[in-house]
Amino acid sequence: MKYKRILLKLSGEALMGNRQYGIDPERLAEYAEDIRSITEQGVQVAIVIGGGNIFRGVAGASNGMDRVQGDHMGMLATVINGLALQSALEDADIPTRLQTAIKINEVAEPFIRRKAMRHLEKGRVVIFGGGTGNPYFTTDSAAVLRAIEIEADVILKGTRVDGIYNADPEKDITAVKFDQISFDDVLRKGLKVMDTTAFTLSQENKLPIIVFDMNKKGNLLRVVSGETIGTEVNL
Repeated sequence: MKYKRILLKLSGEALMGNRQYGIDPERLAEYAEDIRSITEQGVQVAIVIGGGNIFRGVAGASNGMDRVQGDHMGMLATVINGLALQSALEDADIPTRLQTAIKINEVAEPFIRRKAMRHLEKGRVVIFGGGTGNPYFTTDSAAVLRAIEIEADVILKGTRVDGIYNADPEKDITAVKFDQISFDDVLRKGLKVMDTTAFTLSQENKLPIIVFDMNKKGNLLRVVSGETIGTEVNL
């Protein structure tokens, strides 16, 4: 395996499957099988999930809701998704721990860096819920922050698109995909990979990002094995 410890970033929308909102148990089961395929190879896996399938703070704020309240609701949505994924992973016989940035002691452990790293060393999958615990920060920022804290080798951003293109491939059939691109080129070309805060934090800490299609079975194992799947953003 090319990578020993990874941080997998999943969007909340990814958990919807073909539904309009909520969580699709079949999609969760598919993800659990893909994650098991790499844990069986000894890869240490941490996961951050968004909450957009349940609630998005920015959308709430645009409808007149207080932004801080909205973001707190979004954080709780990520915890719900974390619980759902934890259940699916444990159904696949993968030992899993859910840690949250906001204290919900009856539901999950609080985030403690050393404890998280110990879980990973013991072969447990660690899911980080609650974002960073602060409003105005996205789950992209949470993913990069946690990846740096646990000393992950790479951030794998699982999406429904198979990489980074010079235009939206769903709207422009002439869009060209990059196999590899530098952080500077992403910024220069104005490409959307993560929000600016998260992207800059990743660049400053020399942490590569790979964007790939998580919904194609076997892709996660191929990426971790070092195959050129998706797009790698590096220095």
